[in-house]
Amino acid sequence: MISMLDKIWFPLSLTLRVAAISSILVLCSGVTIAYVFARRDFRGKGLAELFVTLPLVLPPTVIGYILVILVGRNGFLGQIIFNALGTGIMFTWQAAVIAAYTVSLPLMVHTAKAAIEGVDREIEYAAYILGKSEFETAMQITIPLAKKGILAGLILSFARAIGEFGATLMLAGNIPGKTNTMSISIYSAFQAGNNELANLLVLILVFMSLLTIALTGRFVGKLEV
Repeated sequence: MISMLDKIWFPLSLTLRVAAISSILVLCSGVTIAYVFARRDFRGKGLAELFVTLPLVLPPTVIGYILVILVGRNGFLGQIIFNALGTGIMFTWQAAVIAAYTVSLPLMVHTAKAAIEGVDREIEYAAYILGKSEFETAMQITIPLAKKGILAGLILSFARAIGEFGATLMLAGNIPGKTNTMSISIYSAFQAGNNELANLLVLILVFMSLLTIALTGRFVGKLEV
């Protein structure tokens, strides 16, 4: 028989793992996309920004359905993944990472874009005059000067990944001991009438959110010194 501790520990550890991996992916790709949006003008830029923003306004279940079409066994990306790995990715914890990444990416992109746009371009031009390449300038000057906004975007993305439910349920399912994240476990406990477990999971999730906000405030405050 599964103990109460096991019912809490697995979804908690899975949620933290999914959110951490998702946040790393969001940090790498989100800052790159944000830099391109902030410092480049190209045809279709407005459409690209709209596409990146879409997960913010679409219901999570719709996002999940789109992901199922894309990465499902018969989907375009799903076939590539199956040919490469010999197995599908749906109903796995990796699918939960994809769902969390998709819904949290816009938060990083928009926050980092605003921070990068706030960097004085004269400083960048001075670096170019001194012989720095655009990549060197971005890595040594622009990104460090925009670090507070990037950190804020990372924390928002991490928090969003922790609380993700709809897209995860569609893509990863609700498989006990395999894909049941905190949010999904709360839903399952409520549906089963296990209010004691649901209450404990909710309290833990609220505590994690408050702790994240508190740590972020302290860290950002240190960056301002």
